[in-house]
Amino acid sequence: MAAPPNASSAGQSDRILTMARAGREAVISEMRKDPKVFVIGEDVGKIGGIFGTAVGVQEEFGASRAIDTPISETGFIGIACGAAMAGMRPLVELAYVDFFGVCFNQIYNFAAKTHYMSGGQYTMPLTMMIGVGGGYNNAAQHSQTVYGTFAHMPGIKIVVPSNAYDAKGLMHSCIQDDNLTLWMVHKATCGLGWLGAPLKTAMAAVPETDYSIPFGEARVWREGTDVTLVGLGLTVHHCLQAADLLEASGISAEVIDLRSLVPLDRETIFASVSKTGRLVVVDEDYLSFGVTGEIIASISERDPRVWKAPPRRVAYPDVPVPFSRPLEDFCMPDAQKVVAAVKSIMAPQ
Repeated sequence: MAAPPNASSAGQSDRILTMARAGREAVISEMRKDPKVFVIGEDVGKIGGIFGTAVGVQEEFGASRAIDTPISETGFIGIACGAAMAGMRPLVELAYVDFFGVCFNQIYNFAAKTHYMSGGQYTMPLTMMIGVGGGYNNAAQHSQTVYGTFAHMPGIKIVVPSNAYDAKGLMHSCIQDDNLTLWMVHKATCGLGWLGAPLKTAMAAVPETDYSIPFGEARVWREGTDVTLVGLGLTVHHCLQAADLLEASGISAEVIDLRSLVPLDRETIFASVSKTGRLVVVDEDYLSFGVTGEIIASISERDPRVWKAPPRRVAYPDVPVPFSRPLEDFCMPDAQKVVAAVKSIMAPQ
């Protein structure tokens, strides 16, 4: 499998980190630089956040800047919104994205719209750290991605890093932004022991110095000529695995990592599809009304003449996530499903 395009390849660093540690480095660095930055949410104190993004924060900065809260997402997100309007820069740990159901009003009606509805009088420098994704038998209320739901709402910037280098750079960008940003990471890419063995392709060389990755800049992980594979988060790794398998069959696949969902780098995707003429979009969010359809539509609306074959989507079927491991595995995207989708459009048309 192709190595991730990280700092090591540029000669900047040889430290190989997990995504959890890389994101945490950015959080701690920003907190050291700016006393207005603080973390709030369930289990962000002694535990350090369920996905490890706040480990050690309370020890260094105290309980006033790493605030453990009761189980009340509406309450602590509301607190964070008010703090942001007052000039603070809160980081909210939502943990499982599924929990947005109990605090959606605070997110999309308040945090996402206040900057616009106040005519710029109030900014909303609020970052939410959110775990997404299935594969752990956590059933229908702890296994979704649903970033397409948030992407549909104006006023929210969304990043979905796939590797440690991007996790750190995008976290810096989120914290420094004056609007609501969502830093969404798939559980399988975090590199935490309780989630199983670390995904090695999600680990990357990460510089000790601070750096930011701009929103809206996708990255080409692997160049190819026959088909474009587009993924985000964990599905980037499915695409890379599929590209290796396809290469053995004589098919050259180009792999694009979106990195940023909102804003979306349509230019990089279009440039790739203009070259290959074929597209498979791979996403763990639900199939209908989602990211996969948006990407395909953006190509067709711009110039349908680029297509050599109909585009394909590999996404989660429109069903609640099953608790049963065999049923969940049946629904989850993987490399073999990507390969099958590609081969279905490589046949003579």
